Amino acid sequence: MSEPYDVLVIGGGPAGLSAALNLGRSLVDVLVVDADRPRNAATVFSHGFLTRDGVPPSELRKLAREEVSAYSTVEVRTRQRVFSLRRDDRDVFVAEIGRSQATETVQARAVLLATGLRETLPPVPDLLGFYGVTLFSCAACDGWELRGQPLALFGQSDDLADRARLISRWSDDLTVFTHGAEVIDAVAEAELATLGVTVERELIADLVGEKGRLESVRLVDGRVIAASGGFIRPHWTLDLSFLFGIDPERDVEGHLITDGSGRTSIPGLYAAGDATAPGPQQLIVAAGTGARAAAVMVHDTIGVTTTH
Repeated sequence: MSEPYDVLVIGGGPAGLSAALNLGRSLVDVLVVDADRPRNAATVFSHGFLTRDGVPPSELRKLAREEVSAYSTVEVRTRQRVFSLRRDDRDVFVAEIGRSQATETVQARAVLLATGLRETLPPVPDLLGFYGVTLFSCAACDGWELRGQPLALFGQSDDLADRARLISRWSDDLTVFTHGAEVIDAVAEAELATLGVTVERELIADLVGEKGRLESVRLVDGRVIAASGGFIRPHWTLDLSFLFGIDPERDVEGHLITDGSGRTSIPGLYAAGDATAPGPQQLIVAAGTGARAAAVMVHDTIGVTTTH
């Protein structure tokens, strides 16, 4: 087995690559392992990233990899994943990485978890055909493009009424579709009505539109409700099934608990991006947490406590 890397970064999204960039600039020996299956793969354009507003997510990742690869101490491996991660009796992290038919074992003194989240869409017919084109999961990311239009919100989560209140900021013509789920009570429905928001509990037959452009929602009872776009409230989960003998603390929703600087409850194990405490799921926010975690990892290595 080769000498341990200083840091193994698991995940090559904005959090992981931002961390790798800043670690590389601090002469840290880094290995980034990226399965190359980003959650925003269906999104045509990303928004809210200063100087890169409206850039396709794939282009943003390409630019980030090019910048990171310019640092000789950073190695990025794409289309590979971590099959297992454990700690040996020297407190060194040992990971099995690669592809299913070709794996290898690497070591690292510290690990950054930047794996992001997996999402499960509500069981509404045809959602995937419109996702990333006129249906999105992040209101802050895509609300501007849909402003003033008749919109739909699809979901079956307990926070659906709160999501509707937020989205009503961009449109005064919003219909919430629960697809049969009783997740909005009469009190919340009345409050939403004062904002011009309609709650529709009927089952959805299908979504109407072409080439990802939503036009309307057809209900099982035959009614058709106009909507030219909207939002989905997915169910998000964190997959850490590759951890063996390592059990960092999580909150009730499954997010990794950190001290605010990226340190988890496991010494040497850090986290950044959407895998940590819930908040705005924006690329620029994830990148910021990666940069912060990188700085803290460098400081921890040498026992420095200054903030810069």
